[in-house]
This record gives sequence, structure tokens and C-alpha cells, in this order.
Amino acid sequence: MKSLIEIQNISYCYSQNSPAIHKINLSIQSGEKIALVGSNGAGKSTLLLTLNGMLEPKKGHISFQGTPISYDRRALRIIRQKIGFVFQDPDVQIVAPTVWQDVAFGPTNLDYPEDKIREVVQEALRKVGLEGFDKRPPYHLSGGEKKRVAIAGVLAMDPEVLILDEPTSMLDPAGSEDIMDLLDELNHQGKTIIISTHDVELAYPWADRIILMENGGIIASGTPENAFSDKELVKRARLKTPILLELCQELAARGIKNGGRLPTTVLDIIRIIENEHHGTIRLSENGYGIIHVGDVDLQSGEKVNALVKKMHHDTIGVMGSRAKICARQWGINPDISYAVIDKCILQAMNGKSSLILTTAGMVSRVIERVTHFNQTNNRSIPVQKIISEDPTG
Repeated sequence: MKSLIEIQNISYCYSQNSPAIHKINLSIQSGEKIALVGSNGAGKSTLLLTLNGMLEPKKGHISFQGTPISYDRRALRIIRQKIGFVFQDPDVQIVAPTVWQDVAFGPTNLDYPEDKIREVVQEALRKVGLEGFDKRPPYHLSGGEKKRVAIAGVLAMDPEVLILDEPTSMLDPAGSEDIMDLLDELNHQGKTIIISTHDVELAYPWADRIILMENGGIIASGTPENAFSDKELVKRARLKTPILLELCQELAARGIKNGGRLPTTVLDIIRIIENEHHGTIRLSENGYGIIHVGDVDLQSGEKVNALVKKMHHDTIGVMGSRAKICARQWGINPDISYAVIDKCILQAMNGKSSLILTTAGMVSRVIERVTHFNQTNNRSIPVQKIISEDPTG
């Protein structure tokens, strides 16, 4: 497969200091979710800043879609449209007096016609869950809302790659979950996502690939399970083993095998424990609960509330920014808003039914995830899509 971004032997040094990054070689494929993980000073931010030309490597070169990045003004304008960058501190990135003007800044500078600007700004605000925020001044927004404005400003230029430096910094746990949910949605819509973080608990279940960095170099690149399984490398990177992986290692030390797959979720841990009991863990007397899933853009608040009343749901979950906003507008207080699919599968195994509210692209993801779980674990948890205006659906 041809790489989307190819990094060949690059190095960068600030002033006369020792190299911030050195001899970096890396290939990034289209559609990946990559987390650069390392302690402060490992070189994560510097590497990210070279990817769309904000820093020019002192040695080596970077190619995008097979073409080396050039550093003249016109070439940089093009590459920064294709590879969008969201800074750690959104106040560095937000420049306009209103949300609308800030999100429109990039498309305006790309000379989009007015109707096109209006279209892309509305769509970007919708994607990040900030519809109705057009006239709000950014300085009145929360940290999480500012982060969303910064992301919307990049999305308005429709980049192929979205880079975020420490995307959850300065956010509370709920705000962090919202941002990571949003990045999952964008990736599911086809965006390649690259983040930097020192939070192993955030990176481990989220990323397709982990790149461990230490002292300006890459010391490991692989699946989260493989990257974090090497205790010496994790220690060298001044990090800690993710708690789920550490738990699995402790279970293995006591003779409980993982069945060939290391856990990235609580659901995986339950699978390991069930396998140890050879399927003797009793299923609920009521059998499996049903997982209903609905696209918030095809439902009305009236319909969803009627569905909740008519059909017994033990759990209501919302996935993604838009679903969370719709739930608030409809007066629905969700029980879960992160790790929604896995938690609803766990509920179904306990005989409890769930309703998941999300957007169109994520509806298919829910169905695919439950179907895959059923196939790989010899289960038959029913998952049903809500498709009609009749509350019996």
C-alpha cells in the first residue's frame, strides 16, 4: 500500500540546542488513527509541526501522496489545506471576534465563494456540535468549546489529515471524552487522525498504532498491544503500562490466558475471565438484551421519547457531539456517553436492553461492532436499527 505521508530520516534542531528530533523514519497510511506517545520533551510536538510544513527539517524530507513537501508560500498553502493542525492551546489558534468568523477564516483565505464559505462553515460547526454558536465570542466559551472551534476551523478546509497536539489538555474528563468521540467520528468519515499525548490510558484503547518517542527518536511503532507490552521500552519512554494491559499481565501470571488477544477494553477483560470459566458464567434468565441504535438526524425528539417510554430500555447511550446535543435538546439524560458500544454489549450480556443515539456513519459502526463481537465470541446479541417514524420502529 502506498503511504499517504512518508517521513525519511528527518532531524530538526531549535537554535544551537541538541536535536529536538533526529533520524525519524515513518510511513503513515490513509485512514489510520495514530498516537505519538511520550513524556514531555520527547519530540512529539516538533515531529507533528514538520508534517504540514510549519517546521522545515534540517535534514531528510517528507512526502505527501508521493510528492516531497516544498516550502515556498504557495506549496505550503496547499499542504496546510490537506494536512490540518490543531494546537494544544486553542487560544493560539482562534483569531476572530466570533465563532463564525473564526471558522470562516481559512476558507476565506482560500478564496472560496461566499456561498461555499457559508456551506463549509455550517457543516464544520455541525460536525463538532456547535450549531447555533455562530455569533458567540470565543472568549465566552469553555475550554472544550474553544477546542471544538479550533477543530471546526480546520475541518472547514476539508483536510485529508487532521493533526492534534495534546487534544485533551486543559479539559475535564467529560470534555476529553467528547473530543476523543469526535475524533472517532471524523476517522470513521475517512479522515486520517494523528495525535500526540503522554496519556497512555487515552492512547491505548483509541489508536490503531502507537508510536513511542523518547529523546527525539522513535523507539517503537506498532499496535497498542505490542507497543505497550514491552515493559523496558515503556519504562525507557518514562511512561506506565496501561491499566487494562497490566491487569491482563497479572492474570496471565496467575495462569489465566488471554486467548491470543490482549485486552483494550473492559469487554475484553470480561471475555478473558469468561474463557477461564469455560463458558460457565450464567447468562441472564431473560437471554440477551436488545441493542437499538438510531440516527439522530433521522429522528425527532418526540419519536425518541416515545420510543423510550414504549419500549423498555435499561440504558441510554449517546455517541458523538451531535447526538449529545440532540439528547440535551430532547430532554434525554443518557446513562453512558463513552465506550458506549462495549458498555451496551455488556448490558446485553446481562439481559438488559439499550438505546444508542448517534449519527449516520456511526450507526453502521455500532452494527458492525456488535456483529463482529457475536461472530468472534459465539454470541447472538440482537442489534436493531431504528428506521421509521413509528415508535414501534
